[in-house]
Amino acid sequence: MAPSASQESFLARRIDAAAAPLAAVDVLALSAVLTIGVINHNGVEYLSADPVGWVLTLVPFLVGWGVAGPLVGAYSAGAAESAKAAIPLAVRAWVPGAIVGFALRASPLFSGGFQPIFGVVVLLFGGAALVAGRWLFFKLFG
Repeated sequence: MAPSASQESFLARRIDAAAAPLAAVDVLALSAVLTIGVINHNGVEYLSADPVGWVLTLVPFLVGWGVAGPLVGAYSAGAAESAKAAIPLAVRAWVPGAIVGFALRASPLFSGGFQPIFGVVVLLFGGAALVAGRWLFFKLFG
């Protein structure tokens, strides 16, 4: 069954090709901040000793971002215009994106579980990484 016109227009309003570079910036920013957390808890050797474990630490939050970012409009036409537009969209999308990540991490699909302090740290540092990444992107590439 083909998607209805209203579904197509909903997604069309939230995903614009001009915002594609922001997707790369966001994935790099979130991956970097989560990797710093992995290193802080396990040491830098962990990255090469257990690369699968490292990647599986990132996946729940990247999946959460991949779901919430487009739905909230983090890659809409407006997001590609300026930092003033892009940064608030990223912050608004990170809250539900992180919640999806927390739910996945608390599920039997991923190890690590969920503790409230972990949630606060990931929410704050992930949000800060998205803000910094998008700000830097627009500073460098206008």
